[in-house]
Amino acid sequence: MSKIVLLFSGQGAQKVGMGKDWAESSALVRSMVHQADQALGYSISDIMFDGPDEELTKTSFCQPALYLHGMIALALLKERLPNFEPVAAAGLSLGEFTAHAAAATFSFEEGLRIVARRGALMEEACLATQGAMAALIGGEEAQVRALAAAADVDVANLNAPGQIVISGTVAGIDAAVAQAKEFGIRRAIKLNVAGAYHSRLMQSAQDQLAAELAQLSMQPPSLPVVCNFGASVVSEPAEIRSMLEKQVTGSVRWTESIQALIAMGHRTFLELGPGKVIAGLVGKIDKEATVHSVEDLATLEAAIEALS
Repeated sequence: MSKIVLLFSGQGAQKVGMGKDWAESSALVRSMVHQADQALGYSISDIMFDGPDEELTKTSFCQPALYLHGMIALALLKERLPNFEPVAAAGLSLGEFTAHAAAATFSFEEGLRIVARRGALMEEACLATQGAMAALIGGEEAQVRALAAAADVDVANLNAPGQIVISGTVAGIDAAVAQAKEFGIRRAIKLNVAGAYHSRLMQSAQDQLAAELAQLSMQPPSLPVVCNFGASVVSEPAEIRSMLEKQVTGSVRWTESIQALIAMGHRTFLELGPGKVIAGLVGKIDKEATVHSVEDLATLEAAIEALS
């Protein structure tokens, strides 16, 4: 079996029905889903499996749903491939928490609780501010940073070469979209999101999450985890807390995170989450990389066959 790096999805990948076929076919999954519903005090599984879409899209539900889906996918792989030993992990924004749970930095249940809290805090920050985001296609990082500075908004996600997301006030994002071509950016697309994630408008969520993270019991990860904020491997609990906290208002340096894993000698990735979003980004970052995406029974079988 080749050296496999785990990659976990971020907000936006969710879709109604995610994980449902797994729950219908596996006692292990049903047990994990029951544990999650009990821990949260409501049925996250009902929202995942049956929607409606506008409920699942809410930040407070979407984040624990994606975390649970990723952890289920990993549990199923380990059940089917007893010798499966991933060599590293990373996750897009929220997915960084899933990566740490996969590395046993904290327990499945503690991770679920902190992710649900993070989602609720970010949702509150969205409601308290007038925020927006836009995807900029076909621009260099320097051009995007110049535009963001001119419009007084923040660089939220460096997802892949030529695909960068900015975040900030509605007025700032509208101004940036209107001026994008003047800065040499091919296209600017305003995103359908609830608020300005990974921007200074999330400061209230970051401050409150810091207090929650301080209470979270952590140990050094059992495998290298690359953080979004530093685009580097973090191993000390104090540093992990700091990176998870700063990520709320800071940039997701996904391109550099994948490049850091490639520099470590890893080119085979396993995307655990709906929609193959990460596979698309990794393909843009490195044409030589292989990504197996696992989101349902069919893709799980395909991945097991490829890894066996």
